[in-house]
Amino acid sequence: MNDTLKSLAHAAGTAASQGRWDEAERLWKQVRARDPRHPQALHSLGVHAFRRGELAEALQLVEAAHAAAPRDPMVLLSKSVILREQGDSAGELKALDAALAADQYFLPGLLAKADHLERHGRPKMAATVYRNALQVAPSEPQWPPALRGQLAHAHSQVQGYGRALAAFLADRAGTQLAALTPFEAQRWREAGAILSGQSRPYPSQCNRLHVPRLPAIPFFERDAFDWVEALEAQTGAIASELDVVLAQEREAFKPYVAYEPGAPVNQWQELNHSRRWSSYFLWQNGEPLAEHQQRCPQTAQALAAVDMADIGGLCPNAMFSALAPHTRIPPHQGETNARVIVHLPLVVPEGCFYRVGFEQRRWKVGEVLIFDDSIEHEARNDSDELRVVLIFDVWNPLLSPGERDMVKTLSAAAREFHGQA
Repeated sequence: MNDTLKSLAHAAGTAASQGRWDEAERLWKQVRARDPRHPQALHSLGVHAFRRGELAEALQLVEAAHAAAPRDPMVLLSKSVILREQGDSAGELKALDAALAADQYFLPGLLAKADHLERHGRPKMAATVYRNALQVAPSEPQWPPALRGQLAHAHSQVQGYGRALAAFLADRAGTQLAALTPFEAQRWREAGAILSGQSRPYPSQCNRLHVPRLPAIPFFERDAFDWVEALEAQTGAIASELDVVLAQEREAFKPYVAYEPGAPVNQWQELNHSRRWSSYFLWQNGEPLAEHQQRCPQTAQALAAVDMADIGGLCPNAMFSALAPHTRIPPHQGETNARVIVHLPLVVPEGCFYRVGFEQRRWKVGEVLIFDDSIEHEARNDSDELRVVLIFDVWNPLLSPGERDMVKTLSAAAREFHGQA
């Protein structure tokens, strides 16, 4: 293409993008006069003819553009639009399939095909193609403005399809679910949610030591831990000590998230150095805080009877964790799946909830939750009051004594290598 032709084509494109349609068409005609098989000129002139309602001429021009550029999906998309306007449904679908054969990731083509299927009474197949389009599209904030409406509709259709499929699966599985244990039933509810697109798999992802081949169990059954009932029986005494600490030492609750200046904070931007999520530690990164334990002797004694995880530089940890009203702890993962986390809820207003992976739970005062924090989890306090939970870590019950020793050895070796021992 010579310089004059390039300049004309560029000027025509600029005029069209600025809404100067008559000027753009005049320039494209000049391009075509110099190069009768110029694909962009033929395609653009076809679009101009379509805008005037001259469908036969538009189709002729677009077919000529397709002959000149047979692998251009945008030309085929334009052909499908013209055929749709002419009432040729089969031809429209054939052109869309050809566009996607040329580029299976062509987002406007995927959206147009899904729309065709939806208009012709095939909503389930349409939802599948809409889902493919959403997988190809960028994340919602980066949706192209010209496609935003179509993508929002695609999202709505996929969500509706997923809800319908989830309800259908639940209906079919209902009788069998009732015959399973609560743990098994929850597993298969999650399987149905993943199958219907209402959820996704939540693997174990550790920031430090990952023990491979351990199952990613969101919440553990309480009967796997022989200390649960004894600890829960101490809830009243522990809550009384918490009340004293809150009344007399509120300033000793320090921000749980406290990154050094210059460190990337990622999802912790809002909570970094914020007292909206604060903690009063009894043990921290394996070290006891003697002064705090002396102020909470019954809590310290109750925890001493628990098989807390002992991993140098990391565990045990035990703290009163205070979450301010209308505060959300964003989704995150913990340090290692060698330990699991225990919550003993002490102050729980209405409007608080906790999610680990797929599963959501609500705290109940005096009833422990035991979970694997290497699975993505988050917490919310949507109430107008403070929420406080006693949090501590214990060994993952699926590790043998010998494996616990391996956890300690590898963790200590890593710290020694990095000069932290």
